[in-house]
Amino acid sequence: MIHSMTGYAVATRDLGSVVLSLELKSVNSRFLDIGFRLGEDLRALEMPLREKITERIGRGKIECRGYLQAQPGGNRERTTHPALIAELGRLDAAVRAALPQASPLSVAEVLRWPGVLSEDAVTAEHLHAAAMDLFAGLLGEFLGSRAREGEKLAAVLRERVALMRVQVANVTPLLPVAVAAYRERMAAKLREAVANLDEDRIRQEVGVFAAKIDVAEEIARLVTHFDEVERVLQKGGAVGKRLDFLMQELNREANTLASKSVSTEVTAIALELKLLIEQMREQVQNIE
Repeated sequence: MIHSMTGYAVATRDLGSVVLSLELKSVNSRFLDIGFRLGEDLRALEMPLREKITERIGRGKIECRGYLQAQPGGNRERTTHPALIAELGRLDAAVRAALPQASPLSVAEVLRWPGVLSEDAVTAEHLHAAAMDLFAGLLGEFLGSRAREGEKLAAVLRERVALMRVQVANVTPLLPVAVAAYRERMAAKLREAVANLDEDRIRQEVGVFAAKIDVAEEIARLVTHFDEVERVLQKGGAVGKRLDFLMQELNREANTLASKSVSTEVTAIALELKLLIEQMREQVQNIE
């Protein structure tokens, strides 16, 4: 299966007091480039999430986002941490004994102290397990989106190859016509230049001309490259770099065909081939 480097997926899970949200999106890149934007509570997940991504994906610029949101409209009961409050009271008394002018801790300051107030929060272990489980499904959906996009790209490439096959097939019958036209022009020039027409000279000139414009080798290589593109698409997998190389080879042969052209028809075909190849190359840039 062909995979595009463009994909997107998002997933959420209700964890009671909070909602966990994870998001994956990617665009094309020469290599695998993974970036993370995780909330403070999810920072520890970066390495295991990175490992999961690299196991399944070979190329693309990928961004993974994760965050927790408080459950909207939830009535959460808050409780205090008695041991911590007692410890704060002891420290407060010790400080004021050493510094009588110091102000005592206020209730608001105590309640704002980290760890004094607790909610029915999710434990770190539960959060880690829930996030990894949610990410497994998210990654599958993300790969599915890349696969669907990749199939569309493959269909476009197959369509372009079919169009190029038609163009190449149209070149072959044009060459004998060009050679015959050249023969007539050469014979007319020689008849004007010399009294005695040298048929051997005409045949030699026509032979040289036919050799110069012979594109049988280029056509054969173009057809071979067409076959290889279709084979690679059929094989699937991470084929973006291979297809990119084939686009370069196709463009090389199209340039040679254009340089050997002696008729407007062949030139038009060569230009149409270059246009189709460029369209394919743009699509190939998005394939993993």
